[in-house]
Amino acid sequence: MNRLAAVAAAVTLVAGCSSGGAQQSAAPSSSSPAAQKVALTYWNWVPGMDKIVAVWNTAHPDIQVTSSTQAGGDDSATKFLTAAKAGNPPDLVQAEYQALPSFVAAEAVADIKPAADPVKAQFSEGIWGLVTLGTDAVYGIPQDSGPMLLYYRADLFKKYGIAVPKTWQEYADAARTVHAKDSKVYLGTFSSKDPGSFAGLAQQAGGQWWSISGEAWKVAINDEPTKKLADYWGGLVKEGVIDSMPYFTPEWNKALNDGKLLTWPSAIWAPGPLSTNAPKAKGKWAIAQLPQWNAGESFSGFWGGSAVSVSAGSKNKEAAAKFATWLNSDPEALALLVKEGSIYPAATKGADLLSEPPAYFSNVPDFWKQAAGFGAGARGFTFGPNVNVAYNAFKDAFDKAALNKTSFSDALQSVQDGTVADMTKSGFKLAQ
Repeated sequence: MNRLAAVAAAVTLVAGCSSGGAQQSAAPSSSSPAAQKVALTYWNWVPGMDKIVAVWNTAHPDIQVTSSTQAGGDDSATKFLTAAKAGNPPDLVQAEYQALPSFVAAEAVADIKPAADPVKAQFSEGIWGLVTLGTDAVYGIPQDSGPMLLYYRADLFKKYGIAVPKTWQEYADAARTVHAKDSKVYLGTFSSKDPGSFAGLAQQAGGQWWSISGEAWKVAINDEPTKKLADYWGGLVKEGVIDSMPYFTPEWNKALNDGKLLTWPSAIWAPGPLSTNAPKAKGKWAIAQLPQWNAGESFSGFWGGSAVSVSAGSKNKEAAAKFATWLNSDPEALALLVKEGSIYPAATKGADLLSEPPAYFSNVPDFWKQAAGFGAGARGFTFGPNVNVAYNAFKDAFDKAALNKTSFSDALQSVQDGTVADMTKSGFKLAQ
């Protein structure tokens, strides 16, 4: 069986390859009964997870979970895949949404659909799609999410006489107005170092970078919505009316702190970085819906977030799936994730647990209610099995394009070509 066939079997595709999915889909039912005393290990990087696990352990003496703190990011994903290949993975793993397809491709995580189906209604369609890869299989329970919205300096919008942009055209017009009034001030910046942000904006625009067609992967990073997005930002960079400094750099921090950058299209977790990097602007920022491509629309995208998956190599899949479901859907567990882990729960009812606004946004008393509304319109999006390759190709190509003010469409094509070449080399079957 080639690698694509293995992937297709793993995701139990309903179109033409369901016969290959029996091993994965049957995994949970073949696991040890939950009534038998079992010990589970959970790799994650959520602060305070040991306290949350302790609550579970007290209530479930027959299923004891040990939380093992990991670094997060690509290093943790590589570590998990290595452990899975060696036959000694943890029972549960925190999986970033963009890393999950590579776990599925490696047959490292189990389909937990029987345990997951009862809580499906607690998650938005866009979030749920991130753990299904567009199939009937379920490869994790969503834990946290990063719906995107627009952060803006309300005081400086007033100073420069601009309104909160409702469309991207209005955003571009406002960028020109601001920069014309003060050449040292920019409405925003394009970051070539943050492909996750670009992916979220592409999702909002209607892009679909990966999809599965029959037994083949389709790669369309250069689809029309994403081309439109690339041309839009590339045009503003070339025109010089927005900056091109990357996020999370000393220069970016200073610009935010000094009021030289007026907006940040970011995720719901942005209050943390803003409070650290721009302390002088506390109480001066406000939030709004992302500008839309067409007036009257209400779309968003995701930047960040993760799920809890069950290892295919776990000897106690049923018990592990029970814990993963409790952790991300039970009201007590969600409250603990907010209190101890400081995360924004993926479950829709999680937002109700967030009453007090972030201290940095004390001027927006209904911050969480507003943010939940702005991020509710996220479109479906499927990540592919080699996101790391695509993201590295993005950084290389868009770094050069931003520096030289050359075509962002050409840079996007470079990302598409590099991603396809890597998938072909790795043995994935690609749709024509």
